[in-house]
Amino acid sequence: MMRLKGLAVYTAAHLLVDFGCAFYAFNLAMSSQQRLMFILFYNFCAFALQLPLGLIADKLNRNKLVAVAGIAVVAASALFLSKPLALGIVAGIGNALFHVGGGLDVLNASTQKSSKLGVFVSSGAMGLYLGGVLSDKIPLWVVTALLLGIGLLVFLVCGFNRSMNVNLEFPQLPQYGAIAVALLLLVVILRSYLGMTATFAWKSGALVFYSVLAVVLGKALGGFVSDAIGARTTTIVSLGTAAVLFLFSNHAICGILALFLFNMTMPITLWAVARILKTMKGFSFGLLTFGLFMGVLPIVFGWSAPLNTPLGLALLTVVSLVLLYFGLMHEVQNE
Repeated sequence: MMRLKGLAVYTAAHLLVDFGCAFYAFNLAMSSQQRLMFILFYNFCAFALQLPLGLIADKLNRNKLVAVAGIAVVAASALFLSKPLALGIVAGIGNALFHVGGGLDVLNASTQKSSKLGVFVSSGAMGLYLGGVLSDKIPLWVVTALLLGIGLLVFLVCGFNRSMNVNLEFPQLPQYGAIAVALLLLVVILRSYLGMTATFAWKSGALVFYSVLAVVLGKALGGFVSDAIGARTTTIVSLGTAAVLFLFSNHAICGILALFLFNMTMPITLWAVARILKTMKGFSFGLLTFGLFMGVLPIVFGWSAPLNTPLGLALLTVVSLVLLYFGLMHEVQNE
């Protein structure tokens, strides 16, 4: 069973991996066309590639090795600062490897709970924010050294012993299992789309930090709340309240609280899919990150965002609530 220090190291590593990716990206000199291609290729490698890499990690059963390899690859991407597309590909692959290895280890340690998973996934948003804010504040070598240092710490604390992965096999899905997985995937696509499109007039200065902090705390606390009162109850309360608050999200306090509540269901979706696809948890992790990639595509291709209004955000949240509520039907049938 993963001890708290192991979870703490993985969570810190998640922050630094996303920090490093953002830091390197913000230090690139790119034209608008290059930036578009960078975003597309980076997001494909970082999110979509987790699908096949998750299967490999399931079979390899060396999750720490995969995670440390990912950290090393992200650090190595600094060698490609003069080649934006190459950096996007290399950093994206490293990011995917770390998320698959670390995420699978945390999933294994979570057993029937989602609190550890919520803590692990929460730190990435803060890493991305800090990577952008500090991109011109600290030397490049410091970031690379931090990445190598956290990689070493993962090695020392978590070790390279064989993991607790179950034997990889394609499971016979229970009744409604495939439907539940599809609904949960749609939830992640919508969450990704909303996260990319939601803009607020008040979002500047210190309020940007508070909104990022709301996302971090929402993901971190969502798993604990779900374990305490149940996944479906958490879904109804958090997303139902978030939908109401999004109607008034032109006001900073309402918008920040809505982001906090909306993100509380993040660990629930990961936990639920991993329980359905329990003999291929790495694949389940990758499946949902593929959903993140799908949600980014409309923005990458410049498609209009007609729902980027308080009413539109509230509507997307209600749709997410309905999809997640019925996506958790597999859990209800197994109670």
